[in-house]
Amino acid sequence: MLKLNILITEDDTVSALLLKKALERNNHNILAIKETGEETLEFLEHHTADMVMMDINLAGELDGIRTTEIINEKYHIPVVYLTASSDEETLQKVVGTNPSAYVIKPFNIRELNMVIELAIFKDREEKELKALNKLLEEKVAIRTAELYEANKELQRALEKEREINELKSRIVLNVSHGFKTPLTSILSSAQLLQKYAEKDHPFRVKMMKHASKIELSVRNLNNLLTSVLFFGKADANKIDYKPSTVFTVAFFNEVIDVVKAGVENNSEIKVVLKKLPKTIFCDQELLYQIFENLLSNATKYSKPGGVVDFTVWMEGDELNATVVDSGIGIPEKEQTQLFDRFFRANNVGIIEGSGLGLSIVKKCMDVLEGKITFKSTVNKGTSFHIQIPIKKKK
Repeated sequence: MLKLNILITEDDTVSALLLKKALERNNHNILAIKETGEETLEFLEHHTADMVMMDINLAGELDGIRTTEIINEKYHIPVVYLTASSDEETLQKVVGTNPSAYVIKPFNIRELNMVIELAIFKDREEKELKALNKLLEEKVAIRTAELYEANKELQRALEKEREINELKSRIVLNVSHGFKTPLTSILSSAQLLQKYAEKDHPFRVKMMKHASKIELSVRNLNNLLTSVLFFGKADANKIDYKPSTVFTVAFFNEVIDVVKAGVENNSEIKVVLKKLPKTIFCDQELLYQIFENLLSNATKYSKPGGVVDFTVWMEGDELNATVVDSGIGIPEKEQTQLFDRFFRANNVGIIEGSGLGLSIVKKCMDVLEGKITFKSTVNKGTSFHIQIPIKKKK
């Protein structure tokens, strides 16, 4: 049996002495005998006890029940009640303070020993349970923090996925809209051509007109599909730098011919090619995307019959070019969005476009490690200046 340091709180001297002898007979050490709750609390301020034997009815302002409540709050020492009353009201008060055990007077030694052992066992179990609960709470707190971080990471992933889904939706919407107009034009023009072909007399002029509309619509549709496919590759990180020998003048003439073929507003392109070597070593596909989109935009947003100045020259190991138009310009407050995908300024009106051209230009310039700058004024026009480093062929 364990040897315990026990404090007795009992205001009946005879009962206190009998209890002391009984406990000492079982090898326990009696620290002191106190008659009031106040004395007990004062003693515990300076001494450590393994257990307190507490009479319920004490002299003084604090009875045994209130004293036990204070001991539970401050010292966490097991308390065994001593009571001569076994009525239900008293027992309810005893249970309310969660004692380790209680003994009804008069007690016998065997019963007292059993109660003390149960009280110690109960106290240890409760303390172990509290320690386990504390450990569990700490683990829960750590896990909660980990889950919080994981949730933040998941939220970021979901946000990224939402942005990607939104981008895909916008692509679908723009592509669908882009398909609708040219396909309707192709269909109606084809039907008219069939009708005119059935006639006995020639409709050469009208047939040429509608054939031209078909060609233009198909060209617009092809450009839109090319843009969508380009960004599909860009999003999949499949745009690589693939340099090859480019015959400079022939390359620019081809780009200009393609752009001129798509002009609808009779705008003119004035070309100046100066200080250009016969060949350069660069990615021809990326160059084509840059100049075709810049020139197409310049002619598209020019006023009817307007002039686009296109100048290209070499300066050291750098290919320079300017594209200058006198068209509708870009509102100043929207210029920061110019290279965003699907961006179209609010002054474009009914001029058709996907809002992808300049985004493609910027992406290609990034791959080529070039620079692009621009100046624009509403109703006065826009000028672009590009600088592309040309690497030597290995």
